[in-house]
Amino acid sequence: MKATRRAALAACAAGILALTTLIHPASAVEKPPAPGFRDVTVHDPSVVTSGSHIWVFGSHGASAHTQDLLNWTQHTVDLSQNSNNTLFTNLRTELKEALDWAETDTLWASDVIQLPNGKFAMYYNACKGDSPRSALGLAIADTVDGPYKDQGILLKSGMWDEESENPGEIYDALIHPNAVDPDAFYDEDGTLWMVYGSYSGGIFIVKMDSATGKPVSGQGYGTHLMGGNHSRIEAPAIQYNKDTGYYYLYTSFGGLDATGGYNMRVARSKNPNGPYVDAKGTVMSTVKSNPSRPLFDDASIAPHGVKLMGSHVFTRESGSPGSGSGVGYVSPGHNSWYQDPKTGKMFLIFHSRFPDTGEMHQMRVQQMWFNKDGWPVLSPMRYAGETTERTVSEHVVGTWQLINHGTDINTTATKSSTYTFRSGGTITSGTGTTSVGSWRITSRNTADITLAGTTYNGVYTPVFDPQYNSWSYGFTALSSTGTALMGRNISLAARSASTPDGAWSFEGNLNDASGQSATATTTGNRLGTAGTAPTYTTGIHGRAIQLNGSNGVVLPQGLIHGNRYTVSMWIKPEQLTEHTPAFFGAASTEQWVSLVPRGNAAAQGNAMVWSGTQWYDAPTTTSPPLNQWTHLAYVVNNGTAQVFVNGSRAYNGTGFPNVFTSTNATFALGVNYWDTPFSGAIDEVKVWRTALTASDISALAAR
Repeated sequence: MKATRRAALAACAAGILALTTLIHPASAVEKPPAPGFRDVTVHDPSVVTSGSHIWVFGSHGASAHTQDLLNWTQHTVDLSQNSNNTLFTNLRTELKEALDWAETDTLWASDVIQLPNGKFAMYYNACKGDSPRSALGLAIADTVDGPYKDQGILLKSGMWDEESENPGEIYDALIHPNAVDPDAFYDEDGTLWMVYGSYSGGIFIVKMDSATGKPVSGQGYGTHLMGGNHSRIEAPAIQYNKDTGYYYLYTSFGGLDATGGYNMRVARSKNPNGPYVDAKGTVMSTVKSNPSRPLFDDASIAPHGVKLMGSHVFTRESGSPGSGSGVGYVSPGHNSWYQDPKTGKMFLIFHSRFPDTGEMHQMRVQQMWFNKDGWPVLSPMRYAGETTERTVSEHVVGTWQLINHGTDINTTATKSSTYTFRSGGTITSGTGTTSVGSWRITSRNTADITLAGTTYNGVYTPVFDPQYNSWSYGFTALSSTGTALMGRNISLAARSASTPDGAWSFEGNLNDASGQSATATTTGNRLGTAGTAPTYTTGIHGRAIQLNGSNGVVLPQGLIHGNRYTVSMWIKPEQLTEHTPAFFGAASTEQWVSLVPRGNAAAQGNAMVWSGTQWYDAPTTTSPPLNQWTHLAYVVNNGTAQVFVNGSRAYNGTGFPNVFTSTNATFALGVNYWDTPFSGAIDEVKVWRTALTASDISALAAR
């Protein structure tokens, strides 16, 4: 986060938990509604804050700002689109010395930070492009949006056959830096530094004078951190994390265009000026191209650094929503970082291209956490306002698409592979039944995924899936050697795309959680009698409604209408009596459907669904145990009826009557017009006016 020194240090401390688990906000909240986005184009974004606004500055004079990281406002555009850039009174006149030196008419990746005196320092840079002839300078403004006043060039590069910034050394592009891509930051003690560099001799760092914003004299190009011999490494940014005690050096490997293989990597150090190492312990100052190989030798650098994200696509399967090849990023990179000082949430902000769209690029924001080994992991989907919450098995069980980012500088997008995360913690490939790994939820939302013998640690998180236009779940994790694995639950995304038409979780109230239905009410021991205030108890997830054998819950009228619907619920009975309903629906006293934990003699006292007076029995072979949670569900699909107990199909039949032909049917939990009311707890009641699949029900039944 680029703010005042005080704000930068405060942000590192705010809201972060000790790394005995994972770093995330402490409280869970319900998922927000479907987000809206307003996107901007800022290539190579760098972050700074001013008041409640978060600003980004990038290449070619572009800038933008936001207050929520979702809806951005473009402030200035690319100089090629509008040369009258308002960040300067007259940019090309004021920065003429730098532009002339670099033999160009545009700027590369600018960086802005607020100095302790309250003024804003812009580190601008210009580069010839086909050579490392560059100038890096400083401009100062009273306000973040300028106008900035030039303070002169700080560093130059590309002075062929002339003395470099290192006294007595002739400039050599194999070992000396290209003076571009600056990132200024404060260390834990409030000392100002600037890291910079692109290709050429690699990434360098210099100590700065925070009073002037200029380098402390006598450093030349500073200390070498990484790269050299024209290795394709650039765009450094450094974050200090107070809780891990490490400085994190983010860089981008590869080329920035759609086929260049741009990808974001990280290394860490206990000191701002290194040495930085990756998860394997490789000292990054030794990572550089082999000069005996052809120019831009990627093979020598690709195995090193922790690759957080490269080009990838979660593929769109035939018949699934959306268009094109799928969702993902192409050549994501040149990231900065931001931490919300109030919530402690952390983010990477970067530019990216996208599948099927060529060179079109926009800025994106991805939420970030640190795993138990102290390495950052990135959400598999863009930030949509989500907050991590307590993860339960229902979030995880289902069909997943996984991306293994590997270590290569991949110039084509890595395509997702399909796996099934099964109840009980096993993972199978595709729809197969042979275990290839395992999954666990440890702590609150910690993900431990083992696949093909490799264990990955990270987080489970709510995600908004743009293909399905729905909230779902994902995970992001790293292996001990720094390989990133991330995934999305497409079963949950597809099911979420069909929002329940009613959902009652009984978290101390009778409110509908789906946003599609009304609040429930109470009734006495029969429908139509006066009810009392509800009471609540510990539920399968959170709280549950407690029924005492003399009361019930009335759900909204017309909840189900039609001949395709699904009912899902958890029950914990304290006693079982014949015909007592858990869920009851009636078009009239002559047309009704009842889900009962103990059925009639035909069901031998087991759970069943039955209907009258068009009599239909759908018995199971299971009787829910007393004082234990059991998941019950039934699905009606145009005359086909299925009943499920704990996620397993226990009945499948045809000829089920069409009962709910109007929109005025009555629905209740625990009571009907005639029988003994239910005694026990009920939780997580969900109703769809569509027929869910057996795999959907299995996921709903996961604990």
